[in-house]
Amino acid sequence: MRLLLPLIVSTLTLSSFATTLTLANPPLAQKLNCNEAQTQLEINNCAHLSYQNADKKLNRAYKQLLPKLSKSRQQKLIAAQLAWIKFRDASCEFERSQYEGGSIAPTIYSTCLEAVTKQRTQQLVGYLENPN
Repeated sequence: MRLLLPLIVSTLTLSSFATTLTLANPPLAQKLNCNEAQTQLEINNCAHLSYQNADKKLNRAYKQLLPKLSKSRQQKLIAAQLAWIKFRDASCEFERSQYEGGSIAPTIYSTCLEAVTKQRTQQLVGYLENPN
């Protein structure tokens, strides 16, 4: 089980990044200023960066919480987190589907991911405050 737990934690982290591979990345030669994003591509990239920041905070809270739990509760949290990732992705894909084919679709998707991720982070932080 000790060997399996880091693998599952890695899987959770990697699965949250799997959705990011389909989004546009800003050109390396151009510095992205999200305070003054003007094109849809810049807005999409800024929304994606905001989601990535929220995801990093979620992963920090998750990694802090996991070792504070009993083995039984760790297993339950892992199962809940895997189910939550599936829910998050499906829910945001549904929200994005209203804009299918539109240039704003990536922003809608990233904004949804960010909002749902922030909600989950708050839940995990609450568990951190009272892990028992």
